[in-house]
Amino acid sequence: MRDRFAEQLKELNEELTSMGALCQEAIALSAKALTDGNMELAERVAEIEEEIDHKEREIENLCFKLLLQQQPVAGDLRTVSSALKMITDMERIGDQALDIAEIVRTANIHTSKDTHYIRDMALETIKMVTESVDAYVKKDADIARAVIRHDDVVDDYFNKIKTMLTDMFKKPDADAEYCLDLLMIAKYFERIGDHAVNIGEWVLYSLTGTHKK
Repeated sequence: MRDRFAEQLKELNEELTSMGALCQEAIALSAKALTDGNMELAERVAEIEEEIDHKEREIENLCFKLLLQQQPVAGDLRTVSSALKMITDMERIGDQALDIAEIVRTANIHTSKDTHYIRDMALETIKMVTESVDAYVKKDADIARAVIRHDDVVDDYFNKIKTMLTDMFKKPDADAEYCLDLLMIAKYFERIGDHAVNIGEWVLYSLTGTHKK
């Protein structure tokens, strides 16, 4: 029975890693669509978001199977219940990557000069998502804590972008809709960072039994 549980737990880790990779791809494609103005990449994000939704249902079913059939206790129970919480945040990451892609598809975002901070911000959020899932698989509290601390970097980028857009908006020929589109995109990336923090906090809960919230 214990061997079967270990096999299913390994499968859970593999599925979570796969879902995390899809989230990373969705973020990266939405960011590249933004900086390159590539509509095909933006459309690809919608396909990946559907894959993320499908993966969420698969992992959810696996978690329920583990809970009902194996009846884990203590640390193992926290591991499975944390995975259920994590996939909710990962699904939201997919949604927000799609939100970014949809703005890119409909807005006239035309210059990489205005988007370089957002591109760098996207790279930092990808790092956070990658390492938050890695922390779960490796059962590494230090990685999880590093992810949580790294949110300050993403928030700093968001503040820089707000300052940049405020200055842009003050110009006589400012395009208000354009500024708001860029601000919304930056806000979605900031939220993705928040979801990575949530995942890191659930990793810590699975290891320590204590959750910040």
